[in-house]
Parts: sequence; C-alpha cells; structure tokens
Amino acid sequence: MEDALTADPVRDRLRALACNPALPAETLLLLAGDERVGPRHVTARREWTDEAFDALATHPDPAVREALAQSPGATGEQRARLAGDLNIDVLHALLEGPHTRWAGPLPHWVHRRLAEHPERLVRDMLTFLPGTPPDVLNRLTRDPYPRIAEAARELLERKPFQEPTMGRDQAVAYASGDSPWNRAQAAADPELPAPWVRRLAADPSPRVRLAVSVRPELDEDERAAIDCPIPEDVPVPGWVVAAGPSELRRCAHSRHPLLRRGAAGHPDLPDDLIALLAGDGDPLVRSALCSHQAGAPGELVLRTYLETGDEELLAHPVFPRAGLATHPSGRPGPAVHADPSSGWAGPAGYAGYPSGRARALARLDPEAPAALIDRLSRDPDPYVRAFLADDPRLSAARVVELLADPEIHGRAAANPNLPHAQILRILAEANL
Repeated sequence: MEDALTADPVRDRLRALACNPALPAETLLLLAGDERVGPRHVTARREWTDEAFDALATHPDPAVREALAQSPGATGEQRARLAGDLNIDVLHALLEGPHTRWAGPLPHWVHRRLAEHPERLVRDMLTFLPGTPPDVLNRLTRDPYPRIAEAARELLERKPFQEPTMGRDQAVAYASGDSPWNRAQAAADPELPAPWVRRLAADPSPRVRLAVSVRPELDEDERAAIDCPIPEDVPVPGWVVAAGPSELRRCAHSRHPLLRRGAAGHPDLPDDLIALLAGDGDPLVRSALCSHQAGAPGELVLRTYLETGDEELLAHPVFPRAGLATHPSGRPGPAVHADPSSGWAGPAGYAGYPSGRARALARLDPEAPAALIDRLSRDPDPYVRAFLADDPRLSAARVVELLADPEIHGRAAANPNLPHAQILRILAEANL
C-alpha cells in the first residue's frame, strides 16, 4: 500500500472509481481518457459487465484496448471481442493474455481467425505466443511465409530436449579453470567427461556442486552424496522443465528439492503426483504446486497463501471461499469479543486471527454476514480495511466513511454502493 504522505488522494480515488462495477459506461470512458488513471488502472477491475467491456473495446486509444485485452478480470469470451482490432499491439496483447496464472482461455475460433490474418506479423505471433492449438499450427505449416511455416512445424514436431553444450574440450577447459562461474557452466554441460563430473561434485564452490547435483544421469544416492545448499531463486534445470512422463515421475520422487520443485510446476503433472507433492516437506515445492496446478488441494492453496502472501493464489480455481468467515470445512473458529456497535458476536474463524491478511479473507466468504464485514471494515490494520472497502455488503453510509480514510487511498470508491453524489464529488474534485 502506498505511503499516505506520498499518495495523491485525487488520483487514488479516480483509479479506484474506475474499478467500480456500478459505474456508468460514459463515466468509465471519461476516466479512461484521464492521464491520472491510465490504461492499466482503468482495466484493473475484478470482473466486467458486457456493457463496460464493450465501451472500452472501442476506445480510440489503442493503449486502452491493449490493456483491456490483458485485463485479469475479463473472461476469455470478452477478450475475444478484440480479435478484430486493427492494431497489432492489441492483437499481441490478446494472444499473450492477462499477466495472471488463472485467466480464462481464449475461444478456439480466435486462433483460427488470426491464422488467416492478412498481416504476416500477426500470423507469426501464433508461433511464439502461448495457447495456439495444434490444428491451427498445422494450418500454419502451409503459410506462404517460410519463417511461419517452419516455426509451426517445429512446434508440432516437439523435438526431444537437448541440453546445450559447449563441446567436450571447452567443458574440460572450463572445469579445470579458476573461475567458479566457468566451472559451474562445465558442471552442467552434457559432454563433460564422467571423471570431471565426479571431481566437480566435491568442488569448493557450492554453485558448482549444485550444478553437478542436478545432472540427469545421476541416481538418487549420487545426488544425495553431494553437499550443496539450494537457494530459493535458483532456476529449475531445462531437462526437468521439458521432462516426459517417466522423467517427471522420477523428479517428483527425487530426494533433491530442486527437481521436485520443477516437477511441481510441470504442466503435465498427473493427479497422483499432485497428491504426492501436496504433502512435500519443502515449502517451495508446495508453493510451486499451488502456483501452477489447477488440481492442487484447496486447503493447501489456502495455507500457502497465508504462508507466502501470494495474492495470485486468491484467484486459484480451488481457493476455498465458503466458510472463511467461520472456519474452513465449517469448523468453529476462535471466538471474537462482542461488538455492540456492529451487532456481531461469536465464532469468526479467520476473521478472528491475529494476522490481518488472514482476517481479510472473510471478505471472500459469500456467506459472511454484513455485520461481520462492517466490523472488519473498522479493523485497526489498514490492509484489512482496504481489502474490505469494495465489499457490496457494506452500507452506503459506511462506504462514505471509508472514502475519507487516508490510510486506504480511496479504495472505497470502487464499492458499488458508493452514492452517486459521491461519484460526482470525486469527479468534480478532479476537474472532470
């Protein structure tokens, strides 16, 4: 959350107002043209009515349409309405998709239509941006532009992964040098001779030992014998990313955390391995599983969110919402002291937790009583108040009060219960 001393109250209220689902289309267009709001903020709402989406889909500024094509709250069917846009940047944004893990896919017909686009640059996009179906790639193998046809054929053939090599002689030269970086490159090279692999497994540099430990030909005992720390930000080896079914199974059962992390994020991970890795002792394995697998257990997704604060997980398709205001699975939560002003007293589940991030989850429970939502909107933690500020269960009077809260930067302007008089006041203060 922005620091209150540096925030621009007028700008913040305008940006929040742009996300108000009750905002008339003409007002949304007015905000879209204001430089204080900007394309990314005017398209940042959680969900779209068809009227609001269509209003911006014909906006004269291509930057607005480009941002709309990647709006995380738009459905695939809504974003598909931009498939006829005349601006190539908009089409690129459409094919690239929203920068979120759980966006709905585009309908199949969008890729088929763009495969026949007169601009070869648009057809070329289909060969390097995600989501192009195999039948569309097959059509592109007959494209008159050789570069497109060749790229489509390569994608369909899916040649087996080959670790890049610098060649045996160069790998040995690097392995025998003084540079730890060079030795680490050699340690990962597939053509490095076995005696040098064994030698580098005891290298003084932990980076070098780590590179040896993830070589695909090693068995589990050989990996376990290599003493190496595994940093959180180390990338997954390429052969794990490209693993086939048998390699993927081997990685999921590996004693090496980095291989299990790679397996957890693999797009072809089967259900039995998802279940296996859900109980993994490495938190980064569990986090990767929740970040990439739609079939991850809902309770694990919830627990991982509370551990990591990764707000992308709130949009996970199995994130449990029912019962959050009391307790997951309906179990009673910790008691909350009675608040006579709100009329709420009794079990509050996550709403009664010490963590503000946990308390805010009550906003996601469709059965949370309005009295509890009102009480949480008065929470001492500004994160909780900001998270609750756009909840439609809040009264119009409470929304007006939250709009004046300097610590939550105008977030209440996104609430659909914001009185029309307040909308006019926000616009007037902004000289709109």
